[in-house]
Amino acid sequence: MVTAGIVGLGWWGGMLLEAARDLPGLRFVHGVARHAAAGAPVAAQYGLRFSTSLDAMLADPGVQAVVLATPHSAHLAQIRAVAAAGRPVFCEKPLTLTRAEAVAAVEACRAAGVPLAIGHNRRFLPTIQAMKAIIAEGRLGRLLHIEGHSSNLNSSQNFAPWRADPAESPAGGLTGTGVHVLDAFTNLVGPARRVLTQLTVQKPAPGALDSLSVLLEFASGISGTLAAVRATPRYWRVHVFGDRASVETVSDTEIILRQDGREPERIGFAPVDTLRAELAAFAAAAAGGTPYPLPPEEAVATVACFEAIVRSVAAGGAPVAV
Repeated sequence: MVTAGIVGLGWWGGMLLEAARDLPGLRFVHGVARHAAAGAPVAAQYGLRFSTSLDAMLADPGVQAVVLATPHSAHLAQIRAVAAAGRPVFCEKPLTLTRAEAVAAVEACRAAGVPLAIGHNRRFLPTIQAMKAIIAEGRLGRLLHIEGHSSNLNSSQNFAPWRADPAESPAGGLTGTGVHVLDAFTNLVGPARRVLTQLTVQKPAPGALDSLSVLLEFASGISGTLAAVRATPRYWRVHVFGDRASVETVSDTEIILRQDGREPERIGFAPVDTLRAELAAFAAAAAGGTPYPLPPEEAVATVACFEAIVRSVAAGGAPVAV
């Protein structure tokens, strides 16, 4: 059993605590929030010791690993502190806001000899895993193009001032949910090498109404498109095209395989609690078992593409090399 602390007891920290209830292999014992008035009641709800600083948590001998559910700009310094204390670290996505910081975070954990896990929970969807297997088997033929879309109502339903700060959440819906699509792209077809963008804003935060469109070119030579809309009812889609077939997620539990001359094949899967799955994988890695199933180089590649998109948006949509 790995006993863990969690830094950040807001909306998403609460989601992670709930997902870990009675989870074999992981038990949260200590919570940190900057403001006791908001954080202490959450800690009490889950039976956690409470403090207002990461240093205080790291001084707790009962904390064997640390989960970070904190503003993105704080991640690198916190990862360095946790790694220096010899604790495995789980960090919510995005890992950092720049490639240089992502490299530094990975290196800090590598130098300390501790696992680094990143909260790209949608990697644990059976649909994404099945798509990756289909691609690896060569059933799509030569890959040509990938499309992705992630939209939801989080910008209005789960508002927090820092989440609306362009310095913390740049490029419209990219930071909150679009980054999951980028991670799927990296996972399925490898790193991107060039992007260009369009961000259309109809209303600024709070309650932002905007849409992000991205054209991508990948190191493999294939093309891609990404879209993220704030705010509209939840929608998630990833579609990979090859010269023999294509495969698409249409929900968290179904994919469609399209092959020439055949009726589309719908393949269903049982639902998976992806937050619980990622925390279980982190616990296994922290205990010295199976490595966390997101290679550090892929985490860096996703952040590098993220940064290039942000730079393109800032430059009015101009092409930017990753």
